[in-house]
Order: sequence, then C-alpha cells, then structure tokens
Amino acid sequence: MENCSRYLLIMDSKEFKKRFGKIAKSYGFKSAYGGWYKENDECISLFWLQKSSYVNEFYLNLRAYIQGAFDRHYSINKEIMKSSFGHVIDQITGNSIFDLEDVTMSDEERTKRLEATFSDVIVPFTTQTLSKVGIIKMFEEKRIYLTPAVREELGIE
Repeated sequence: MENCSRYLLIMDSKEFKKRFGKIAKSYGFKSAYGGWYKENDECISLFWLQKSSYVNEFYLNLRAYIQGAFDRHYSINKEIMKSSFGHVIDQITGNSIFDLEDVTMSDEERTKRLEATFSDVIVPFTTQTLSKVGIIKMFEEKRIYLTPAVREELGIE
C-alpha cells in the first residue's frame, strides 16, 4: 500500500512535458518534432527532452546549427530535432527537476524550478547560439566545446 501512495505523488511524464512545453511557448519557442526551437538567418538553436530508458527521468538536449557551415543550409526536420550531431552540443543531466521519481518535490516546486531553468539555462543558451559571435563568446568563456572542424568554420584558431 505504501508504494501505491508513493506512486500517486509522482508527476507523470505526460504532465511534465505539457508543463515544459507551456513554458517553452511562453518564451516564444516554436514546437516541432517533439522539440522546441528558434531560428534566424544565421543559426538554429533547439532543444528537446529525452526520456531515460532506465528510470522515470529526462535529459535536456541542447543543439545549435550554424547556417552556411560546411556549405549547408539547415532547416527544422525530424533528423535535426533528434540528432546527436550539432555544431554546438550540450546536455543537462542529473538535475532533480528532470527526475520524476523525486517525490520530495511538489508539482508546484518542480514547475517553479523548470521556469528558473528556462530563464537561467535554456534562454541564455539559445539566445547566444543564435549568432556566430555568441557561439564564439561561449567557446572563449569555456562554456561550450567546439570541434576543430566547427572552430575552423568560425575562424577560431
């Protein structure tokens, strides 16, 4: 009986994704293929939740693509929205707000912390990765890693 009542306290994945999407929309992100994005002529910045195969937890994947890099124009499609590739790659794991088995956190607290994650992590990441200058600055500040090929595309030595 104790396990049954414990289960009732856990926010389910569907509700979590619904709240996450509502917050994303409030920040002006567009939804496509299970993720959210912003784009301009210079870059595409996107993110999505990836469900763990082992526990009731999500990982937050963040990516950015630089238009014209490697002589390609990128557009939003299923492959890009779920790709492990990107010119800029980041992933948030181990954050308790994404661990739906953490019953010490109320739904209201989880939602409040999700909003803080948007304002403190997701929005700054997507804002800066919508420009080459922002990406270079993040790299110089050692906030992201760029492969040698991407650094060469951006003219970084």
